[in-house]
Amino acid sequence: MPRHIAIIMDGNGRWAAQRGLSRSDGHKRGVESVRAAVRAAIDLDLQYLTLFSFSSENWSRPQSEIRDLMTLLRRFIRTDMTDLHKHAVRIRIIGAREGIEGDIIRLFEDAVTLTSGNTGLQLTVAFNYGSRDEIARAAKRMAEQVKEGTLDPQDITVDSLSDFLDTSGLPDPDLLIRTSGEVRLSNFLLWQCAYTELVFLDSYWPDFTRETLLSAIETFHDRERRFGGLRAGSSA
Repeated sequence: MPRHIAIIMDGNGRWAAQRGLSRSDGHKRGVESVRAAVRAAIDLDLQYLTLFSFSSENWSRPQSEIRDLMTLLRRFIRTDMTDLHKHAVRIRIIGAREGIEGDIIRLFEDAVTLTSGNTGLQLTVAFNYGSRDEIARAAKRMAEQVKEGTLDPQDITVDSLSDFLDTSGLPDPDLLIRTSGEVRLSNFLLWQCAYTELVFLDSYWPDFTRETLLSAIETFHDRERRFGGLRAGSSA
């Protein structure tokens, strides 16, 4: 098993359009796929699962769609948290807090607090997240410490910069899955995915099932991870 799987959950709107449904219907069906992915991760004893739920660029969508997404988010946290806690899932939220409604921040904080002592799957939800923004915020915090004299510029390394990112303490993803046929990272975990295996699926997120996850993991198993080194038995 990969230790850490990250997923870009894409295609709710297109899935709905193909069926003559509203985008809201697509997002509702997508929530069911979130539940399926988390249940599968628990059953497979995965250590870390990171889901890209809402990007910092998604605020440009129509206000009606954003309201629907926020309603679904609130409902998911309120209805599913007890079950996640029962299965020892530990919740973590990454992304900027600016612009998020107060009640959603409180729901996030309650979920993190409730599950903080759990030792099972760590479910990280990327909300109002953009990787470039994350790196810029990390650089700003480092610059502030340099200005205060608590950080020597000579001590800034790849590892120390990672400690300032939202994902500090998380291992880099071994496998990143993106649904919907799009072949790009869309500003998601750019720093963390330097050596991540990428699997792009043609199916839309609402069609994601346990079998979809297992198929992606099988593809991962067929890859040879070299992290910049040579292929086994190769001299070039």
